[in-house]
Amino acid sequence: MNFKKILAIVLSGVMPTMVLAGNPDRIGQAGATQLSANGWARSSGMGYSAVSNVRGVESMFINVAGLAYTNKTEVVFSRTSWLRGTDININSFGFAQSVGGSGVLGLSMSSFDLGDIPITTVEQPEGGLGTYSPRFTNLGVSYAKKFTNTISGGVLVRIFSETITNVKAQGVALDAGIQYSETADKNDKLKKNDIKFGVSLKNVGPDAKYSGDGLATKAINPLNEQEQTFALRAARFNLPTLINIGASYDFRLDATQQTYNNRLTTAMNFTSNAFSRNQLTLGLEYGYKNMLMLRAGYAYEEGITSYETRTNAYTGISAGLTFEVPTNKKKNENTFGFDYSFRHSNPFGGTHSFGVRLTLNDKEEK
Repeated sequence: MNFKKILAIVLSGVMPTMVLAGNPDRIGQAGATQLSANGWARSSGMGYSAVSNVRGVESMFINVAGLAYTNKTEVVFSRTSWLRGTDININSFGFAQSVGGSGVLGLSMSSFDLGDIPITTVEQPEGGLGTYSPRFTNLGVSYAKKFTNTISGGVLVRIFSETITNVKAQGVALDAGIQYSETADKNDKLKKNDIKFGVSLKNVGPDAKYSGDGLATKAINPLNEQEQTFALRAARFNLPTLINIGASYDFRLDATQQTYNNRLTTAMNFTSNAFSRNQLTLGLEYGYKNMLMLRAGYAYEEGITSYETRTNAYTGISAGLTFEVPTNKKKNENTFGFDYSFRHSNPFGGTHSFGVRLTLNDKEEK
């Protein structure tokens, strides 16, 4: 089955969702929105524009199909200061391992630190009763595979949990994606992997709801004038489902066009959101010898250019850099890298992400 047939099948399945997506009347009605928070330092510098060319561990957030390009082993840790001024931090850890047969297994975990919040009651609205700490955790297990030299695909199952002392919500979400990399034609006009396409579907799963003793309250029953405990029913909430369709192109800036010392990648992606406005993201990345990478992105949505009409804190502007060095002198070096990204917001002081990664290679890139 060629790529055109695969793409046609995927689009036929997601188009009904896209027709309903981006409805302004549904903005803010989804729960578990931490599933859409990118806590990774490398991919967030270009936003969702990287859906067609993302590779390795961070693919498990953008497009799991890119996980298939893990050569042997990759370990990544990232720390994100989310919307500075809110005291929210995200710790993310990812591990990917090639298992042979062009298959790769991946594990990712993100933990949200929301700080200590004072406990208040109707009787004591000023607090003084101590604090509590909400816990948001996402745990994902994934598998990706290269089916041919040009097509890869993958699936991810993510379990999410939101808890405080006496209330919790848990659920499961499914991600899936495919990537296609164009190869050279007979006249060698295109070098391998110059053009890439990607489609990803995120956060598909059953509705979830909150439960626990915190939803119960004590009150006087007017029928018998006795104090009783009444249990409140929590409504179910939908997951923040979205679809990405993207493409990218690599420009080789070397005069001979035979090396990859200088590369400029342009990328574009359309995001169809079920519970927020749709976005068109543009991205650029410059790479020098796979050692230094500079990137920037802009995510446009209706009303984002004005504070009065914007429906989220972000203004759409993002940027980042990567510095990666080999740790040995072999042809296929093991590498150690540092990643950083910044996403501008108004209000708050933007989002800063810092990450480190260790990549182990033992063979040519797939």
